Amino acid sequence: MKKIGFLSFGHWSPSPQSGTRSAADALLQSIDLAVAAEELGADGAYFRVHHFARQLASPFPLLAAVGARTRRIEIGTAVIDMRYENPLYMAEDAGAADLIAGGRLQLGISRGSPEQVIDGWRYFGFAPEEGKTDADMARQHAEVFLEVLRGEGFAQPNPRPMFPNPPGLLRLEPHSEGLRERIWWGSATNDTAIWAARLGMNLQSSTLKFDETGKPFHIQQAEQIRAFRQAWKAAGHAHEPRVSVSRSIFALVNDMDRAYFGTGRPEQDQFGYIEPEVRAVFGRGYMAEPDTLVEQLRTDEAIAEADTLLLTVPNQLGVEYNAHVIEAIFTHVAPALGWR
Repeated sequence: MKKIGFLSFGHWSPSPQSGTRSAADALLQSIDLAVAAEELGADGAYFRVHHFARQLASPFPLLAAVGARTRRIEIGTAVIDMRYENPLYMAEDAGAADLIAGGRLQLGISRGSPEQVIDGWRYFGFAPEEGKTDADMARQHAEVFLEVLRGEGFAQPNPRPMFPNPPGLLRLEPHSEGLRERIWWGSATNDTAIWAARLGMNLQSSTLKFDETGKPFHIQQAEQIRAFRQAWKAAGHAHEPRVSVSRSIFALVNDMDRAYFGTGRPEQDQFGYIEPEVRAVFGRGYMAEPDTLVEQLRTDEAIAEADTLLLTVPNQLGVEYNAHVIEAIFTHVAPALGWR
């Protein structure tokens, strides 16, 4: 069995061709898609966070709303850019959303990717310490976030408080027990995957990875996952880790699918630069008739290594069509691969 969820970037555009024309559309349709996915038997509803963009941004109101409308499905992010986050305030928001959802949050956090504006985190009031990079700052914020999620007291109480305090140092409230073990790190390199394992975070690996060997994307990603698991074992954590990978997978089962995604061109990895002097490899998408799709996916080593698969969805095509995309995978692909 493999957990299968969807991942939405929550794009919206006022264009007449878009089914998601406003920020309100993106948010409300995200909730509706999570409800529909749960009814179809999906395991997770995950959302990407981008600032200064016509996409989903502040995740916790959305996660709480999804949690209130659903009962079983995991609710997560992939990923929250920690360069922008106050880790203590984030811990309060995360604790509240997790309690509303009954302990179903699976929060993916990371250093983040190139954004819409230059050094956008500076507008949020953050800057790296002297001699440090923005990536260092993101990891520092992540470590503080992980520490306060343990629920241990650290703040000196006021001797004359407005309301009575429990004894000892105070922790952040609300605290949600178990959330600390449901934090994931979105990693683009082998080294950060190993760092995440040492800190006891689960691993998220997307459709993009820094090119470290020149090998095909799925092989590099599988090697990253194996390095993560080895580091986890060496760290001696008491529980087993989880690993997710993201893929664009479309089973062409009707004329609409073929019109949208039946390009007739073979998909392949792409190599390029998302940052100066940092070469990356972008994983191929999978778009084919179900029988062909099954054979193609059998050869993806990283999917085989992961316990969770996140299907990236074209959210601007609307809730009904995206529910169809998810259902087509469950019906025509997952059983043949032993995922269901």
